[in-house]
Amino acid sequence: MNILVVGSGGRENAIALAVKKSPLCTNLVSAPGNPGMASLGKCVPVDVADPKAIADLAEKEKIDFTIVGPEIPLVAGVVDEFRRRGLRAFGPEKAAAALEGSKAFSKAIMRKYGIPTAAYETFTDLNKALEFLKVHPAPIVVKASGLAAGKGAVVCLTDAEAVSAVEEMLGAKAVFGESGKTIVIEEFMEGEEASLFAVCDGKNYVMLSSAQDHKRVFDFDKGPNTGGMGAYSPAPIVTRELLKEVEKAIVEPTIEGMLKEGIPYTGVLYVGIMVTKNGPKVVEYNCRLGDPECQVVLPVYDGDVLALFDAAEKGELASFSAPKSPKGSAAIVVMASAGYPGHYEKGKVITGVENAESIGAAVIHAGTKSENGKLFSAGGRVLGVVGTGDDLKNALDKAYAGCERIHFEGAFYRKDIGQKGLARCKK
Repeated sequence: MNILVVGSGGRENAIALAVKKSPLCTNLVSAPGNPGMASLGKCVPVDVADPKAIADLAEKEKIDFTIVGPEIPLVAGVVDEFRRRGLRAFGPEKAAAALEGSKAFSKAIMRKYGIPTAAYETFTDLNKALEFLKVHPAPIVVKASGLAAGKGAVVCLTDAEAVSAVEEMLGAKAVFGESGKTIVIEEFMEGEEASLFAVCDGKNYVMLSSAQDHKRVFDFDKGPNTGGMGAYSPAPIVTRELLKEVEKAIVEPTIEGMLKEGIPYTGVLYVGIMVTKNGPKVVEYNCRLGDPECQVVLPVYDGDVLALFDAAEKGELASFSAPKSPKGSAAIVVMASAGYPGHYEKGKVITGVENAESIGAAVIHAGTKSENGKLFSAGGRVLGVVGTGDDLKNALDKAYAGCERIHFEGAFYRKDIGQKGLARCKK
């Protein structure tokens, strides 16, 4: 098959790597792609927010099957556009992608179908939201309902922080624009987070490996939240028993609920959970693979990733033979630009990628550009270095050994990725 991967980040680079290994893939096109994806096949410029432009490209390149990486084209309806033209695309249609595109919608689905999550209320009026805060003191969580590039959830530890977050979203500042015109205020959940991924065909599903990511920019979970500074898979906290509980209490009711709503869910359902003393509860849904979780979940899938996605899009998961368990462990350490997630400089020369790859680490491009045979930084999260091994320690050792071989001015990375998982493994 001729395969198109839509997107240009680390997640899409990881998808392209996995797809390229499949015997089903005869030709790979990435749009718009990045320098890491360029080594795997042709990269073609496209506006990922324009479903028609993506479908036009698929027709021009005679694409048999398209895998959509980021949430923006999914929420914009790219899969709907493909299906109108008789083209095949892996991902949810626009109505189903609202599980990520609208937190108000996703919380309503959870409430209607009895899916465990934090208690919440939805607001569009500033004064009503502030009145709610008076009787629901901190700690509390304030979320913009729409897409906000991973920055729309504010954990407020004081009443003043809660008031400020609400005023910034619903007040004159409107820091998240249209995405923040509706907000969700929910109870603060205590526990440990984990990420789970179900590949869905509308009725049936196959679970991928679990993962845990690291959102804070500095070691020991200090500093502001980021898009993710590292991750590892599988997550030791997700035992067989916990996974079964998540499937029965969360994944299956979600898929069945969406079917009852007349909007069957196809593609990857990302379930962010909080493991609380009262069991797992949903923190959020995403309508695609996570980033950087994708970069560690796909390498431990003990099968053909493209065959899995293909079967899901065809509605054939009921008869699909999926591996019973992940293959070893994987870990990713993100190398970022100085100043990230705030202001950072671009255009720094990157060296040592080949040295990292020579020891068996996979170097995933997230924010890079190539000019005149040289590689430069072009984003906040620049590279992700992935190590795989028989266990988490071996995977982490390889990832960090790879990081030590790569250099660019101002580069930094967390030194404690996976330590929580290692500690749990020793128990």
